Amino acid sequence: MTSYYRPLAQTDAARPEGALPLAGHARIWFDRVEVLRRGEASQILPASVLPEEMRDRLCAKRAAPAGLSFERPVLMGVLNTTPDSFSDGGKFDTGPAACAHAREMVAHGADLLDVGGESTRPGAELVPAEEELARTAPIISALREAGIALPISIDTRKAAVAVGALAAGANMLNDVSALSFDAQMIDVAKKSGAPICLMHAQGDPRSMQKDPRYDHVLLDVYDYLAERVSMALEAGLSRDQLIIDPGIGFGKTAEHNLALISGLSLFHGLGCPVLLGVSRKRFIGTIGNAPDPATRAAGSVTVALNGLSQAVQIIRAHDIEPHAQAFALWEAMLNKEQD
Repeated sequence: MTSYYRPLAQTDAARPEGALPLAGHARIWFDRVEVLRRGEASQILPASVLPEEMRDRLCAKRAAPAGLSFERPVLMGVLNTTPDSFSDGGKFDTGPAACAHAREMVAHGADLLDVGGESTRPGAELVPAEEELARTAPIISALREAGIALPISIDTRKAAVAVGALAAGANMLNDVSALSFDAQMIDVAKKSGAPICLMHAQGDPRSMQKDPRYDHVLLDVYDYLAERVSMALEAGLSRDQLIIDPGIGFGKTAEHNLALISGLSLFHGLGCPVLLGVSRKRFIGTIGNAPDPATRAAGSVTVALNGLSQAVQIIRAHDIEPHAQAFALWEAMLNKEQD
């Protein structure tokens, strides 16, 4: 029976001798793990029970993508060029509007921009590759021509869109299908050498929120991502090229989302950086009584900080200024504790 190991992340300055660094983080550590097995009660055991390979994966410092650094959390700014995204559709789908918004995000502390031309909100319809490319490549070119030098990720599951975006100046790929939608995406990642984020989703946007079910959501999502990572490695990608994302809100109920967020540290066992995208998601509005997505910044920041405490390296967000402010305070308090 497969055993899963979730490190119990700690940030306290009273770090016991022999505690292990979580994902190479200098100030987040663990000395116990929750051992999970399907159909059995979990156990809290000393980290000394970890198999050597798993210990190495949980502890190793991650290679940061696209010239970034993981010395502090990476803040990925969302730049949707779509007419129908759930919270900002139609606001930034022209060059001038996109450039102005990108400059604002950079000024407020974004480290990375994520450009998308196909809405993946629940119920969204498939966008033809030609239309998606026409929405994204010119915007990426305009950003580069405007002097925006930050790394840019293309949020797409289609190889043709990825190729066009990379040619326009993108540095990274973000595939919500984890290379399962378009068989050619793996070749794009391999030939370009671009970092790629593999995200979990149950179903496609049109159907994913119609009664999603799991046997054990945390372990099911982990197993899926483990399989996609193995596939990518067998196809010739390097582990340093891969980022994983548990796909909060993609084929999950609010209860599923909360279980994944509570157990995020498990995903460090895949040996890849972890990206968390919770910004303005529906469950935040439901729990936080914020029906308007534009008013969910506080809830989004709260969940993001929970991710940081579990050594998540990349946070994807719409509202950059409040996230950057919160991250600065979180780091200051963490550093003070360690003095």
